[in-house]
Amino acid sequence: MSQAPPLGNRGDLGDLGIGIGWRPEIAEAVEALPGIDWVEAVAENVCPDHLPASLVRLRERGVTVIPHGVSLGLGGAERPDAKRLADLAERAQALGSPLITEHIAFVRAGGPLTASPTLEAGHLLPVPRTRDALRVLCENIRIAQDSLPVPLAVENIAALINWPGEEMTEGQFLAELVERTGVRLLIDVANLHTNHVNRGEDPATALDQLPVEAIAYVHVAGGIERDGVWHDTHAHPVGAPVLAVLAELRSRISPPGVLLERDDNFPPPAELSAELTTIRTTLRLPARTSTTVLDKEVATKPPADDRGTATSPPTAGTAPDAGAGEPEDLPTDPVRVRLALAQTALLSALVAGTPAPEGFDSRRLGVQSRALAAKRAEVVAKVAPELPRILGDGYRAAFLAYAKSRPMHAGYRRDALNFAEHLLIADQPQDAAARRELTQWWRDRSGARPPSRAVRIARVARAVLVGR
Repeated sequence: MSQAPPLGNRGDLGDLGIGIGWRPEIAEAVEALPGIDWVEAVAENVCPDHLPASLVRLRERGVTVIPHGVSLGLGGAERPDAKRLADLAERAQALGSPLITEHIAFVRAGGPLTASPTLEAGHLLPVPRTRDALRVLCENIRIAQDSLPVPLAVENIAALINWPGEEMTEGQFLAELVERTGVRLLIDVANLHTNHVNRGEDPATALDQLPVEAIAYVHVAGGIERDGVWHDTHAHPVGAPVLAVLAELRSRISPPGVLLERDDNFPPPAELSAELTTIRTTLRLPARTSTTVLDKEVATKPPADDRGTATSPPTAGTAPDAGAGEPEDLPTDPVRVRLALAQTALLSALVAGTPAPEGFDSRRLGVQSRALAAKRAEVVAKVAPELPRILGDGYRAAFLAYAKSRPMHAGYRRDALNFAEHLLIADQPQDAAARRELTQWWRDRSGARPPSRAVRIARVARAVLVGR
């Protein structure tokens, strides 16, 4: 498969226009919405052999469909998994997509580089903006580019936490990433606003520093602020602060595509249509020459030194920088090992209750930990809807109690089975009929008998010993 073309050659993508995130819950509404030029589908939720009928109909109407990956973990210390890359490629080919998108994030840690069990975050976590992390990210993106049949674009993520000792601002980090790899950018303006509130980073400064000509398209989404923390929920209407960042971006470039994301608490079609109209109106605003539209009272953290200064992106016909002067990527690469140890320590604190690594805000880590557990509970409820039905109002509290000391190791379906087994070992739920139904559910999906009493006692004893 070919590598992504140089940044300047964007003609193969064209202008996408206005789009919306396609989700099964709003598939019918998306098909009926006027003026939809393209949609984005979560790649992991699409089976290439059995495409959803709604996506097939949209494709037949000429609507572009782009697969949006969430589990590759390009910012992780390990190289991208070949099977995950092959799956992304297969989905892009099945959908006839001109582009594949993923995130600048890590989603798992541990494993061979740390000689420890793999931990799954179940969500996107920020990459430290350091030279080490940038080098690993660039290498991982090159591997992905060489494995995919169409160009790759990567998205900036929202974050609740700051890594200590960062060496670059977000804009500088993205600019150097583009310079080294030629990768395109998916800029989420809601995430820029989130990082403004949570990390004190000015969106206007980030937009000034990143190469806006590398933008493939833009995400717009809603969120909510609680106790001084912005939660990028994708479950609330798009607010004025996010639209202000979109206007700020529009003052610099006419983005090739803009997409509304909504992942939960879906409103009626009329409200979705109204949000799309507001986005179109924002994009028609005249170009601005000032940045006063944004709150600039929060100072942007300066880079540690001038090594973070971005240079001009490559032009059409220029091969992406291969990372001249970087050390060879050896099997025991010390840079990857250092990053793996740091990410594992952070993720273990977030999902397994280990002490906070030095330099992190423990209060903010607590917020992130609770957010990850809540996300796990929500996704498990979607993957295994029988569980909240069987457990009723007690589902959420039971799952959050389970998640406190039992990190996810192998994805949400396995997590659902482990949760059910955990309840059965503890002779839960108390209602006998519900317990019988849960036992049958677990048996049907695990292919095994429920654990015997002796096994239950042994597992409880082991859990107590491990917890000491």
